Amino acid sequence: MARAFRKNVVHGLMVAGAATGLLAAGPALAYDWQSLPESVEAPQDNPTTEAKVELGKKLYFDPRLSETGTVSCNTCHNIREGGDDGRPSSMGVHGRVGPRNAPTVWNSAFMSTQFWDGRADSLEEQAKGPLLAHPEMGMPSHDKVMERVKEVPGYRQAFNKVFDGENPVTIDNAVKAIAAFERTLITPNSPYDHYVEGKKDALTEQQVRGMKTFNQVGCTSCHSGAAFNGPQPSMPSGQGFFRKFPTFMDSKYVEKYNLAEDPGRYKVTKKEGDKHMFKVPTLRNVELTAPYFHNGAVESLSEAVRVMGKVQLNRDLSDKQVADIVAFLKSLTGEFPEITMPRLPSKPGETLVDGAAPAGGGGH
Repeated sequence: MARAFRKNVVHGLMVAGAATGLLAAGPALAYDWQSLPESVEAPQDNPTTEAKVELGKKLYFDPRLSETGTVSCNTCHNIREGGDDGRPSSMGVHGRVGPRNAPTVWNSAFMSTQFWDGRADSLEEQAKGPLLAHPEMGMPSHDKVMERVKEVPGYRQAFNKVFDGENPVTIDNAVKAIAAFERTLITPNSPYDHYVEGKKDALTEQQVRGMKTFNQVGCTSCHSGAAFNGPQPSMPSGQGFFRKFPTFMDSKYVEKYNLAEDPGRYKVTKKEGDKHMFKVPTLRNVELTAPYFHNGAVESLSEAVRVMGKVQLNRDLSDKQVADIVAFLKSLTGEFPEITMPRLPSKPGETLVDGAAPAGGGGH
């Protein structure tokens, strides 16, 4: 029954809105609203196992994989919160600041491509990048990363348990473990999900209005699918879902928020047609991931909605439309799985991070 309700969304919205007169029948409602799956299929070359996920979680939280021993994956993609770091752009080793806003890691398994410019096709490939990135974890090479990992007896034991081969402690296996952990970071069962599965009182009247408005003004032309980010990872490799941003360059918001400064995917491909092309981000848990856009220039969700209306759809959204859409977007905040903090394996009696100068003056 629940699946039938989702497939017949026009009927479902009419039933939910008929008593209050919120909705009227029309082509704007002919849209397949999808609930978020509770799991995602792993690639054939990286099947998910409990031991692999646990190893990946440890690596994800381990700051010793960075040059200074101070920055982990979780530093910029904090899963104790919205999966980002709440900054316009992230701060890495030595206080270096990167050029772009950190996307949320929650539900990243549903992305057709990784990074704002789509330079990685998979979670595995994405996990390799920050380890070496100068403004992020800053390691000189993947070999140096794995030298540190190999020095820890507990990690050697874990890699031997999870992976086959004479020398399983490799960068490819490390990122497979991290990706396996990230594929568990899914937030289903939001009020929106309950609504499209048949629970008609899961959304407020304003959220139902916002759902209708979100579709009518054209937001679903890009933010479609269960994760509201366009087609899913079933797309062929290298064919991620991108859209030009900003589309309408003459908007006052383009200059106000420096939206056209970053050429986007063009930096990767050097193709003229890829200028200002970016992956379409998920809107799941979007109320928790401010500031917004690739440069983190917009601080509030209501302003982000207003900006998107103008620079992408060339619409001046009214205050009521903005408020209703924001209310709907808040219904996309899902159920977060309980994640216990891992106990990281140590290198007994010795430091794993060398080259750091002793602290001066007072302290602990």
